[in-house]
Amino acid sequence: MTAAQPIPRRPRWRTLTLLAAVLIPLLWPLQQLAERYYTNELLEQNRQTLDLYVANLLGTLTRYEVMPRILGDLPPLREVLAGEPQPAEIDRANRLLKRLQRDTGADAIYLMQPDGDTIAASNWDEPDSFVRRNFAFRPYFREAMAGKLGRFFGLGTTSGKRGYYFAAAVRDADEELGAVVVKVDLDNTEVLWGNTPEQLLVTDDYGVVILTSKPEWRFHATRALDQAEREQIAFDQPYPTLEPENLTLDLDAWLIQSRELKDIGWTVRILAPTSLVERPVQTVVAIGGATLLALLLWIGLLMQRRRHFIERLAMEASTRRELEHRVQARTQDLEALNARLKTEVLEREHAQQELVRAQDELLQAGKLSALGTMSASISHELNQPLAAIRSYADNAGVLLDHQRLDEARGNLGLISELTGRMASIIAHLRAFARRDRHAPERVALQPALEDALSLVAKRRQAMNVELVRDLPEATLWVQAGETRLRQVLANLLANALDALGERPLPRRIWLSTHTQADGVTLLLRDNGPGFSTEALQRAREPFFTTKTSAQGLGLGLAICDTLVRGLGGELRLGNHPDGGAEIGLFLRSAEQSLAFPTEDYLP
Repeated sequence: MTAAQPIPRRPRWRTLTLLAAVLIPLLWPLQQLAERYYTNELLEQNRQTLDLYVANLLGTLTRYEVMPRILGDLPPLREVLAGEPQPAEIDRANRLLKRLQRDTGADAIYLMQPDGDTIAASNWDEPDSFVRRNFAFRPYFREAMAGKLGRFFGLGTTSGKRGYYFAAAVRDADEELGAVVVKVDLDNTEVLWGNTPEQLLVTDDYGVVILTSKPEWRFHATRALDQAEREQIAFDQPYPTLEPENLTLDLDAWLIQSRELKDIGWTVRILAPTSLVERPVQTVVAIGGATLLALLLWIGLLMQRRRHFIERLAMEASTRRELEHRVQARTQDLEALNARLKTEVLEREHAQQELVRAQDELLQAGKLSALGTMSASISHELNQPLAAIRSYADNAGVLLDHQRLDEARGNLGLISELTGRMASIIAHLRAFARRDRHAPERVALQPALEDALSLVAKRRQAMNVELVRDLPEATLWVQAGETRLRQVLANLLANALDALGERPLPRRIWLSTHTQADGVTLLLRDNGPGFSTEALQRAREPFFTTKTSAQGLGLGLAICDTLVRGLGGELRLGNHPDGGAEIGLFLRSAEQSLAFPTEDYLP
């Protein structure tokens, strides 16, 4: 028997070190790819946010742009400017401007004589009234008297509030009798931005910050001002200071995107801190480093196993040489079996790693999809209660000014009910995030419909829309969630009013019910343009809309369809033979079984 030859020891750790030296530089391109990806994602997200904000800002200004010319044709205002004004005429003009200011939501409306003196104003009865004050130095007055539409952003010299001014001349043939001025409050455009890492920056044609989500930046200059610009600022007095300080920003610390509003000479910018990109990039690099370390450890383990395997084969070879005549066939089978086993182990470990990676990517995609759907749902579903709350709050303020306490208390009660409804909507959204399931409820259809009608009553009356009802006196009980049913009805009524927005009078909405053996169908019909072929095919798709981006997100019918299906009902879309859209809302009768489909509900 001959002694077995020893296996020479190889420098395993040297091999691992060389392998690490080759793989570690791969972290740099990984960092570059991650930085490029997250930067593009952040820029795209901020671009959409910037587009929404610009649309909201332009919508606010456009709403008041034509008001001065329209108001200049009102007889009570022209009478004050034509000839020697009488106290009774001035009082009538003041009260008219006050009522117009409340109805339109403008900050102030006032009437100026050709010499720049204010003769009537909506705030005539307030301590900071504009009456008998001269604003001839303002650019909007000079432009209006020159026959143009006057535009100007500035700080009110009387009220101290920021605002955007529109002015138009009141003319009699070729003679300028005076000017009508409308002041728009833009403070709400800053409040709407919210508390986010990204910052808002709006600059005028001088490069001075006039609107911003960061108060300490306000009225600072983003560029150097020449002497002519400084003299013009001193003359127009648009800011609380005649010498705006320079705004110093570390440009390397921000990702900046901008939109130029050429019609008004403004530039809107959104500034995102680079830390929003650095943190996820660092996470990706850390994960890549951990993966690389695990790979090196795994390779070291394989090398150790391989060495042990070779040593074992050597021992078996020594034994086989001694007992070759008895175990030669068996040894060959064992070698083949070991080779197949090694291949299967490697393939299984690789498949397991691919499975774990695919699960992680699927989980992340699901989270992002749920987050986007929930954000869009919150924005869409809370919009109507918020609009109603603002309307009731404005009315309550006016009622309190007139000591109409009982009516004001009623408005406050309505606001409380709306906030409760918003809390209920948010509670359903939380339930959606936790994938909760809700037990069915027994809900009365007519009270829920009346509640939804009250939400859109003011808008319906303003649009002069006639409501035709054909509802039974007996209460119809259906299986639903009270909050979810009101959401569906309010969305359907709001869509009907949207469809009637550009239709000439008469405008009508028909409401009727049809009772079946297994449930109740509520029919809602309007005499608008109806559904197009494409709209009927895609109306249930999220984010599909025939409106502009400033009017809707395209989530209303998609959310309604999901809610109704979650309640065990059905939403049927179509056009009436006599013209207009007709929507059928089928709900199961409360006398039927309260078992619902097993799918999760949206809030």
